[in-house]
This record gives sequence, C-alpha cells and structure tokens, in this order.
Amino acid sequence: MKRTPTTIRLDDKLKKELNKELKSMGLSINGYFNLAARQLIIQKKVPFEVLAETDEPTETTKKALVTAQAKELGIIPDDSPSFDNVDELKNYLDKE
Repeated sequence: MKRTPTTIRLDDKLKKELNKELKSMGLSINGYFNLAARQLIIQKKVPFEVLAETDEPTETTKKALVTAQAKELGIIPDDSPSFDNVDELKNYLDKE
C-alpha cells in the first residue's frame, strides 16, 4: 500500500502533551492518526467520545464573579455606571 505524506498543524503545547501521552502508550503521533483514521473508516464515526474542555472559570472570571456578588450584597460600593437610556450608554462608551 502506497503511503501519502500529510501535514497537520498543532499548537506547540498540544503537540507536546499529545506526544507525551502517546509515548506512554507506545504510540507515535503518526501511528495514532493512522489508527484513528482507520477506525473512523471502519466505524463510520469519530472513534472516540468528543468532550469539551472543563467549564471551570478562569481566575479572572472567578474574581469578576466575586466582585459582582460583593457589589450586589453591598459589601463593596457599586461603582458601575447606570444609564436611563441608550443614548446615555452610547455617549459613555464613546468617551471610553
């Protein structure tokens, strides 16, 4: 069977993590992609469960949530601007 070279682009960090995991299983990146491709053809579907990354908020998001809750509870002053109409909001945003 003739083999055709194929190039894929991976994020550096992803490639390093992938290589490390595959190496621990005795596989190479090339071997893994061949295995996955063959299974896709055999099964007629992606041969593994596709999961989203964790929904854990980032540190920045966590801090923003805590700040918003503290303002809502009156623990810290709410310095967020408020507007009576859209024009006031637009004027405020134009100043920023």
